[in-house]
Amino acid sequence: QVQLVESGGGLAQVGDSLRLSCAASGRPVSTSTMAWFRQAPGKEREFVTGITWSGGRTNYANAVEGRLTISRENTKNMIYLQMNSLKPEDTAVYYCALVRKLFTLPIQPNEYEYWGQGTLVTVSS
Repeated sequence: QVQLVESGGGLAQVGDSLRLSCAASGRPVSTSTMAWFRQAPGKEREFVTGITWSGGRTNYANAVEGRLTISRENTKNMIYLQMNSLKPEDTAVYYCALVRKLFTLPIQPNEYEYWGQGTLVTVSS
């Protein structure tokens, strides 16, 4: 069984930076595609960014391209989301997700097998 635990959320001001972390246990993340999703109040969960097992491929939602960066440390079973130039529309619960695939980057939530509990990011103007 895989367990994912996010951390690093909190309250930020417009233009601030935050770094989210996701710690995985139960399965080496080095053999899995990982992703960040987010869900704002009253909205559906949406894809933010994903990274393949080696880190060789990433993709980003248009709304975050150039401001958010995903990375991973397979030796530590960790992935990260560096969030810069935060905007009020980034306010959401951010979820870490994992699928046991090596080379694909799914963007639909139902394609991921394991989820963390989420961490809340609130960006105040």
